[in-house]
Amino acid sequence: MRKALSTLAMILFLTLPSCSTSTETEDERLLSIEDRIVDFAKGDSKKFTKADGYSNPYPFHCMWTKEAINTVDGKLEITLHEKDKAIYSGEYRSKRCEFHYGTYETRMKVARCPGTISSFFTYTNRPVWDEIDIEFLGRNYKQVQFNYYTNGVGGHEYVYDLGFDATEDFHTYAFSWQEDYIAWYVDGKFIYRADKDIPSHPQQIMINLWNCIGHDEWSGTFDSSLLPVQAKYEYIAYRKA
Repeated sequence: MRKALSTLAMILFLTLPSCSTSTETEDERLLSIEDRIVDFAKGDSKKFTKADGYSNPYPFHCMWTKEAINTVDGKLEITLHEKDKAIYSGEYRSKRCEFHYGTYETRMKVARCPGTISSFFTYTNRPVWDEIDIEFLGRNYKQVQFNYYTNGVGGHEYVYDLGFDATEDFHTYAFSWQEDYIAWYVDGKFIYRADKDIPSHPQQIMINLWNCIGHDEWSGTFDSSLLPVQAKYEYIAYRKA
């Protein structure tokens, strides 16, 4: 998520569009080691960078700092923390909007703190706002929200009950973005497919952890007493369509 409108749209547009929810498995293989563009056990990719020294508009309530992003035991950790009465966290993203149709995947462990958002998504605001999301909302660690924006228009939220607590262990989350649909997966299982008004512009790949204040019904009520907390990632993978 990059903009205040992104969060507001999620709250205001609660009626799902007409999308396919077939449980049939998509005829696509999962990504494998050769598709990993960043394997954190092997070091950072030169195509990615750490956000530093600025903040996003409301409802983001943290400052991005590169010091919040570190590799620990072969995994990338984004730490949401408090310092001098201010909240800091991290965003890790590709330097260019060069990723288009294909399959995107990460293996991650979600931060455990109400009012926070742990994410894996693609985004661009040039020439228009397009975005595809996998987001974990601090109000419920046993759910994941899928969403997308096309030319700045959202209202495509779909919440899935995982059947496990996403903060307790690493799991694989992925989506296949094609010209006429987006399909989301959890641990290799096809979960949901959208086939209306699909984004069409190349995007950046992004991960971040941030605290939301003012939208408790969406994110949960932020509890700063639990800080510091971490979202952890093993790798980012992409295979061109």
